[in-house]
Amino acid sequence: MNLHEHTALGKPAAYPRHIDASVLVPIPRAATRADLGLAPNAPLPFHGEDLWGCYELSWLDDRGKPVRALAELRVPADSPQLIESKSLKLYLNGYAGARMADADAARARIAQDLSAAAGSAVQVALLDSAVWARLRLHAPPGDALDELAIAPACYGPPQAELLRRAPAGRVHETLHSALFRSNCPVTGQPDWATVVIDYAGPALDHAALLAYLVGYREHAAFHEQCVERIWLDLMRHGACTALTVHARFTRRGGLDINPLRSTDADARLPAWQRYAQQ
Repeated sequence: MNLHEHTALGKPAAYPRHIDASVLVPIPRAATRADLGLAPNAPLPFHGEDLWGCYELSWLDDRGKPVRALAELRVPADSPQLIESKSLKLYLNGYAGARMADADAARARIAQDLSAAAGSAVQVALLDSAVWARLRLHAPPGDALDELAIAPACYGPPQAELLRRAPAGRVHETLHSALFRSNCPVTGQPDWATVVIDYAGPALDHAALLAYLVGYREHAAFHEQCVERIWLDLMRHGACTALTVHARFTRRGGLDINPLRSTDADARLPAWQRYAQQ
C-alpha cells in the first residue's frame, strides 16, 4: 500500500463542518506486520491495545452552547485495521458544529463509527473538561535507562543484534527511556515517546538495550509498528518468559497514541494517565 496516496497526511485538508465517518482512513495492519515477519492470517504472538488520547473534541448542546471533552479510545491490537491519525483528527473535528443530546450520545456515535473503520469494537470513554483539568502527570514506572553511558553507532534502522544478556541471571524488572524518537513514514515528522519495558527472563544488558532503543531515532514507522518491533526483538533475542512493552507518544494534532503489546492477555494501560514527558 502506498500510504502517500491513501492518507491525508502531508496534504491540505478541509475540515468537515458536520460528522462524516467517510473521512476515516483505515490502514490494514497486515501491511506493516509483514515487514516484521508476521504471516498474514496467522495468530498474533502478542496481546494489546492502542490507547488514543483525543484533546480536540467539542460539540454543541441542545441550546447551541459548545461542550468540550477529553476522549480515550482503546483499539484492540488484533483489529484488522488501524485508523490513520489525520483522518481521525478530521473526523473528530466534525463534531464541532453538531448538536448532541448529551455526552453518551457523542460517545456512542464515535464508538460506532470507529469500530466500523477498525473492523473491531473500539472502546470510547469521555471525560468532562472540568475533571480533565484536575488530572496530574505521572512518572513512568521502573528504572530509567537514560543516564547510562553509551556511544551509539547507528540511528536507524534499529538493530536487534545490539541486544544482549547481562550476567545477572533471571530477573523480573521494569525499565524505561524517554529518549525514544522515530519518524512518520509518510511525512517524515519526528515522533517522540517514553518507552516502558516490563519483562521476566534472562537479565538484559541495560546499556545495550538503551543503544537499541536510540537506534530508532531515524527509523520511519508508525507508532504501533515501532512497539511491535521492540516486543518481537526482545522476545526473539532476549528469550523473555513474560514481556509487556508500551510507549506513550507526545501529542501531535491534538492526539497522542499509546500502543501496548504483551504476553499478558489482560494487560491494559491505566485510564486518563499521561507521563510528564507527554
